[in-house]
Amino acid sequence: MGYFYLFVLVLISWSCHFLTTNGLQSYQIQLLLQIRKHLEYPSELQILENYNGDLCNLSETSHLLISCQDNFVTELKIRGNKLANISGFNGYAIPGKTLSETFSIDSLVTTLTRLTSLRVLSLVSLGIWGPLLDKIHRLYSLELLDLSSNFMFGSIPSQISRMVKLQTLTLDGNYFNGTIPDTLDSLSNLTVLSLRGNRLKGQFPSSICRILSLTDIALCHNKLTGKLPDLSSLTRLRVLDIRENQFNSKLPVMPQGLVTALLAKNLFSGDIPAQFGALSQIQHLDLSSNHLSGTPPSALFDLPSISYLNLASNGLSGSFLEHLTCGSKLGFVDISGNKLTGGLPSCLDNKSNKRVVKYGGNCLSTDGQQQHQGSYCKEASTRRSGRKIALLVSVGVVSVLLLMLLAFGIIILFRRCWPRRTFETHIWQKAVQENPPTGVSPELLANARFISEVVKLGAQGAPLCRLFTMEELEEATNNFDSSMFMGEGSTGKLYKGRLENGTYVAIRSLSLLKKHSTQNLKVRLDFLSKIHHPHLVGLLGHCNDGGVQDDSGANKAFLVYEYVPNGNYHMHLSETSPEKVLKWSDRLAILIDVAKAAKGDGLKSSQRKNLEDDVYNFGFILLESLVGPIVSGKGEAFLLNEMASFGSQDGRKRIVDPTVLTTCSQESLSIVVSITGKCICPEPSSRPSFADVLWNLQYAAQVQAAADADQKSDSAS
Repeated sequence: MGYFYLFVLVLISWSCHFLTTNGLQSYQIQLLLQIRKHLEYPSELQILENYNGDLCNLSETSHLLISCQDNFVTELKIRGNKLANISGFNGYAIPGKTLSETFSIDSLVTTLTRLTSLRVLSLVSLGIWGPLLDKIHRLYSLELLDLSSNFMFGSIPSQISRMVKLQTLTLDGNYFNGTIPDTLDSLSNLTVLSLRGNRLKGQFPSSICRILSLTDIALCHNKLTGKLPDLSSLTRLRVLDIRENQFNSKLPVMPQGLVTALLAKNLFSGDIPAQFGALSQIQHLDLSSNHLSGTPPSALFDLPSISYLNLASNGLSGSFLEHLTCGSKLGFVDISGNKLTGGLPSCLDNKSNKRVVKYGGNCLSTDGQQQHQGSYCKEASTRRSGRKIALLVSVGVVSVLLLMLLAFGIIILFRRCWPRRTFETHIWQKAVQENPPTGVSPELLANARFISEVVKLGAQGAPLCRLFTMEELEEATNNFDSSMFMGEGSTGKLYKGRLENGTYVAIRSLSLLKKHSTQNLKVRLDFLSKIHHPHLVGLLGHCNDGGVQDDSGANKAFLVYEYVPNGNYHMHLSETSPEKVLKWSDRLAILIDVAKAAKGDGLKSSQRKNLEDDVYNFGFILLESLVGPIVSGKGEAFLLNEMASFGSQDGRKRIVDPTVLTTCSQESLSIVVSITGKCICPEPSSRPSFADVLWNLQYAAQVQAAADADQKSDSAS
């Protein structure tokens, strides 16, 4: 009887196991059918329709793979035919290219995350569009994720760093346009990181250098900028592909085991490090189309494993060693488009069929391939060493330049985090003693000489502004095409441009005034080109050749400065974007930092006199901060006539920006109104110094901060 009960128990247990197993398998099938529906029934999944067999036993094809273990799906690979090569994709469905407008990437990802045993997920060229969601991290067992050649955009979710089992992450050929998460170092098993062909921006995350398991890094064809860090800690790295970005540092130290290094079409500068000549495993090295200089290390050509070496289109100079030797495996060398001189070593003379060598566009003493005259390389070298350039733009134009630099260059960063600088104790006490807070005289404040110590700008050693040719600017703007036009002000038209090296710039056309001193202008341009500050656009150079004239017959000049993609100060005063409009305390903080940069620390006394016109222009920026861009757009004469309106409460209500009126204290406003009137005084000798302006703005900020604190205290009570 006991054996009978034992037999029944085993039978029941086996039956329960059978039912559970089949239930789970059925659930997995239903999820696959849902995925097919979300992907809008691609032909690659047509086999799932009315299929009665075991999906885990499907034969693998080039378009579909389903693998299982213990009746759970562990691998799902689907490759469609919707290639993501649409240059005009703007985040919305494109008929015939993407999935339809009713597609929901949220529903797709939610269904995928229910396949909790997935170790491999590859969904390629299926027309998937939309942002990749944070919930993707719920696939905690995933070891390989490949979502290449789709239409996903936005940021790569930081939650992806929680998929700690991930070994391969491939998101090539999408439209991701955020930054690379700086938390990827938690992926301690990651070997392949491939983000090719997106629109990623920002810097190379330092956290990547801590993923010691990496063997392949592919970030090419993006918009990454800044410094490439020391990669020597990645001892297992074999492939580094960062072509066609905007990295602008010197070349860093590379891992000794590197096999392929593709760094072409960036902005790398400086000499090629000698350490590159010790990369014994390197086979393919491409440093072409950068700004590299100096003489290439001879050891590069004799590396034991190297077969492909491309150094073309840089600024390499100097001569090769007479007895330069080449490695036995070296089959292709390109040193064309540089400034190399002297003889061509025998191992590069192209007389043997052993290797292909391109060396045109240098100044080499050889008959083969077209070479420049020796003077070409010498002149280029002289330019690179900092030869002084002729500066022919008018001093009157540069008086307006600072206004334009400020108007287009003030970027709003950390709006609510501006540091509130305090005055030295004895200065503050002196001001309070002479003028109690309840009756501070704006007239006294406008002439104050108590200046707090501020950090001086490091201008020493900065390069002079560059002289651009008219051909360069025409090429950068597609011959000043209307598509590059950014706007027009009283000082001329503004265009967006892209230089040959890929750098975006802003180019302003100006009409020249012949009455001003070119020598004074040279001093001022040199000074402005040395200013580096978060709120000022850097002056890169100018162009005054080609004999270009405006409609009145006056010669035109072109000023070239940094391009600001995030908008300018003028935009953040506009009511067209109410949520971004700056309140009074934020405006003061920005104006203070700008006043510190135009202040002129480090100039000689004779040079400081040239800042009087700049104080006048800065006065109109103060005025625009008070009245807003709508009123200021009525012109300079209108504003000068309306200055009298600031004297009464009714007048202020009529002309002052409503945002200012609702966020300022009357005392703080009075201080700025007074110093603004002095800045735009017609008589230059009556205008205050930038030091005076700075002190008044700082004091106005202190008064405003005290008023804000009192208001919060009253609200709390």
